[in-house]
Amino acid sequence: MRTRTTFTRSVLIGLFFLAAAGSFAGEFRAAIIKVDITPHNPQWLLGYSPRQSTGIHDRLYHRIAVLDDGRTQFVLVSSDFCSFSPALYDAFAARLESETGIRRTQLWWTVTHTHSAPKLGPPGLGRVFMPERYHEDYDHAYTEEVQKSLLDGIRQARSRLVPATLEAGTGMAMANINRRARTSQGQIELGLNPYGPADRQIGLLRLKRADGSLLGLIVNYAMHGTVLSGKNQLISGDAPGIVAAYVEEKLGAPLLYVNGAAGNMAPLYTGRDDFRSSHIQEFEVLLGDRIIAAQRDLALRAQPVQLLALEKIVETPRRPNLGWDDSLAAYARAAGDGSSLVRLPVRFLKLSNEVVIWAAPVELFCEVAMEVRNASPFPFTFYFGYANGSFGYFPTREAFSEGGYEVRTSCLTSRAEGDVTPAVMAQLQGMIR
Repeated sequence: MRTRTTFTRSVLIGLFFLAAAGSFAGEFRAAIIKVDITPHNPQWLLGYSPRQSTGIHDRLYHRIAVLDDGRTQFVLVSSDFCSFSPALYDAFAARLESETGIRRTQLWWTVTHTHSAPKLGPPGLGRVFMPERYHEDYDHAYTEEVQKSLLDGIRQARSRLVPATLEAGTGMAMANINRRARTSQGQIELGLNPYGPADRQIGLLRLKRADGSLLGLIVNYAMHGTVLSGKNQLISGDAPGIVAAYVEEKLGAPLLYVNGAAGNMAPLYTGRDDFRSSHIQEFEVLLGDRIIAAQRDLALRAQPVQLLALEKIVETPRRPNLGWDDSLAAYARAAGDGSSLVRLPVRFLKLSNEVVIWAAPVELFCEVAMEVRNASPFPFTFYFGYANGSFGYFPTREAFSEGGYEVRTSCLTSRAEGDVTPAVMAQLQGMIR
């Protein structure tokens, strides 16, 4: 398996496009904004057993980036929520296309996976796996407000597009840890496992204006938003939100925190009952300062590229005897032998012959993302998790044999890794040409 250094590397990306009459350089434009989506009333929080919020510790946001290469516009959203159903993404994507013309392949709506934010939209598969968490209905008015704020925010970002450059690089932070602890009896439980696989890479995309000033950052790091436990009742972005706000204050520009393959990755401090004992501010140093150092050390190298956004449906068996949600009928199919399949929509965004991002609506185990990254023909290969809804956990084949919480609450089988990884690699190989 090909390895790659964790030292910061970078590439200066200018976006180009082809005209019908020939090939010429198009002006790359970009915008990145924040929209406050903190609720004004108590909310049922998602991520643990049901509990209602009693106040606000820190505010929640949509952070929206729009990229435009003169031919294609691409919208990336990072919102301070735990999770939502792909059905909600489908409804919003259809609404966005109807009102703006932006197609679903041009929209990636991700969440930071904080476990201290409101429920958003219908439960989807959540009610199938954990019905006890969904006795209380979500706030329909707040969900509509969130969608309207996102629609307005995308419009606003498109109106603010300015000539820009885009740089890519990597860094490293020790802010996360494998959470699949092994007991002396060999059982797997949620906990801390410093000997388990862990992805410590920071993926970094930096947007700058034509005059060289910072427009904003897109940061990719794999870490559950679970510094706070289910006893916390204050609304918060958890560590991802704390880190984003810290870096924004230091650099004076927005930061989209896009979670990675965090299915088996916990924050270094996890499951703390209150902010006083949580050590949550330490993530400003553990991760925030590492992000600042990575973007400071970017070395520039220019190359012409263009945006290419694709979707590939990968079918893999569904766990036997598992129910399904009617709103997700488009993501299920019966095989010829009568077994049930899950139709996973995997997204790809090529920025250049050196930079590509892939994304999926799952809580992917970090080993899968690292394997793809190490074998990818692209020097910079980032995985964006919790993208466009979530079907829940995507464990490795080995994890399925070991068991544990993630396996018990997955809609997939041990076949998933063997079905998805080769499909992703084949798509990446095709995109490099």
